[in-house]
Amino acid sequence: MPVITLPDGSSREFDQPVTVHEVAADIGPGLAKAALAGRIDDVLVDTSHVIEQDAELAIITSKNDEALELLRHDAAHVMAQAVQELYPGTQVTIGPAIENGFYYDFAREEPFAPADLERIEQRMHEIVKRDLPLEREVWDRDELIRKFGDIGEDYKVEIIKDIPEGEAISVYRQGDWFDVCRGPHLPSTGKLGKGFKLMKLAGAYWRGDSGNEMLQRIYGTAWRDKKELKAYLQRLEEAEKRDHRKLGKVMDLFHTQEEAPGMVFWHDSGWRIYLVIQNYIRDQLREHGYQEIHTPHIIDRSLWEKSGHWEKFQDDMFTTESENRTYAIKPMNCPAHIQIYNQGLKSYRDLPLRLAEFGSCTRNEPSGTLHGLMRVRNFVQDDAHIFCTEDQIQDEVSAFIDLLFEVYADFGFEDISVKFSTRPEQRVGADALWDKAEQSLQAVLDHKQLDWGLQPGEGAFYGPKIEFNLKDCLERVWQLGTIQLDFSMPERLGAHYIAKDGSKQVPVMLHRAILGSLERFIGILIEHYAGALPLWLAPIQAVILNITDRQAEYGRKVEEALKNKGLRVNSDLRNEKIGFKIREHTIQRVPYLLVIGDRETEAGTVAVRTRDGRDLGSFELDRLTKALQDEIASRGRTVLEE
Repeated sequence: MPVITLPDGSSREFDQPVTVHEVAADIGPGLAKAALAGRIDDVLVDTSHVIEQDAELAIITSKNDEALELLRHDAAHVMAQAVQELYPGTQVTIGPAIENGFYYDFAREEPFAPADLERIEQRMHEIVKRDLPLEREVWDRDELIRKFGDIGEDYKVEIIKDIPEGEAISVYRQGDWFDVCRGPHLPSTGKLGKGFKLMKLAGAYWRGDSGNEMLQRIYGTAWRDKKELKAYLQRLEEAEKRDHRKLGKVMDLFHTQEEAPGMVFWHDSGWRIYLVIQNYIRDQLREHGYQEIHTPHIIDRSLWEKSGHWEKFQDDMFTTESENRTYAIKPMNCPAHIQIYNQGLKSYRDLPLRLAEFGSCTRNEPSGTLHGLMRVRNFVQDDAHIFCTEDQIQDEVSAFIDLLFEVYADFGFEDISVKFSTRPEQRVGADALWDKAEQSLQAVLDHKQLDWGLQPGEGAFYGPKIEFNLKDCLERVWQLGTIQLDFSMPERLGAHYIAKDGSKQVPVMLHRAILGSLERFIGILIEHYAGALPLWLAPIQAVILNITDRQAEYGRKVEEALKNKGLRVNSDLRNEKIGFKIREHTIQRVPYLLVIGDRETEAGTVAVRTRDGRDLGSFELDRLTKALQDEIASRGRTVLEE
């Protein structure tokens, strides 16, 4: 007689095994109709799942976060069924739910065309209308191999053969169509609703191996309803307008080219943004007790072998040969920082020692993943490593978190989520050290009363980590900052200090970054602000525009006066119509347009116009300078007003 405990603490007792759906029906017919799945002791199950013993149960409906993954998983299955109904002989391979949607890889001799997506999507809606029950079946492995072999599904046969012999395999059936799947799934195709759309075609190698045959991938997106789908498509449209690659060209910030894939060519205006951010971080580091260092770009492979990076990341490293030695172009900074730590005997009195570097790193990212500033092969991190004692861990991690939130706020990001990543399957170091490291980081999070989510197995190979994710104006989440606790690498590379009792001890190493890749962060900033960066970040903060040649001399004096006050100012004194010049510099996202005519020249003022078209009236130069300096100092929290 199972006793079912519900999330509100109430319980229900049944005199025989009961399904999740039956429990929902016992609670009420409305919940039974809305139920999409169940969560039993934190494991998602189908509504048809039979509960035979006491359990804690939550009924999953469309209101729950888990519903989205279920919907997307089902959308993939419905798409695969639609494809095979429309294009007999097509083989289905792998089709998971992914962020914001789903995909399936298909093997088909004839290539899909964009017009096929409309046809497939229409058939998907027909399958949804059929409201086919999704039924879980358990098959014998060998029987399933024979079944898929008989219907010509060679890729499925290969997948199943990788499953150990004797293991039962779950299959989900909807009507006559079925596929191997762990589940869970919705009760029926009708629960998928209308909130899905097929998005694009792409190529994909079988199992991600370029040595295998090329398959055809269809991507789609799926949401709870048409309203959510419409909102997502609108966000995509807005994101397209904000694409940092397009804005980078319009604003003359940077470019990339085939001769240096994944490398950035910074133009003057883009490099100004880069230096403003770098110098801001540099000031923060000095204020918080960091020493800035610089380490070589190319280091002998022996160091990477000692650190453990060679075994883990060898395929991602660029290497070069000289005088019968193999060198790696630095993919990260950690081992090099330990070399600086190791120079000279260290005492406990020297700790914590905070070493920071704007470290240039190079990684052999696959060419297909490169994307403007967001995914590059060469990048610079605002990287730092803190060497400390075990007693100093919590204070150092806590101080770093405070600094990180302060920095993000200055850039205009307030919506920050925190994730705690624990030991991965492949790792270095004893479990006892991992226990201690994970407990130390969790203690900081709990002490600071931060809401955080757990990411089991997502830690670095040398230690657990805390990740910080910010949400931009389009509600996209970007993982940026991180702090990782490492008990292993310092010992592997011979780092030690003399403790208070005279013994030799290995320091704890905290790997930390706030912005991560500066290139990627600038890309995020450009898209978040649609290029209209806050005044303190704008490459050109104001431009002086004359109406006629009569104001040219005065315009040059205004430019010089403002530059002498530390402002980034240009003048456009061309013999062009003022409307043309205003439009041009508005497109360039210059925050303030300072217009001068005869009246302003005589009065020693400027007429101030904002990039969004507001006319703020006339300003004397001293008043304008102070207002701009105040806006810069406040990181945009105060703005120029009439």
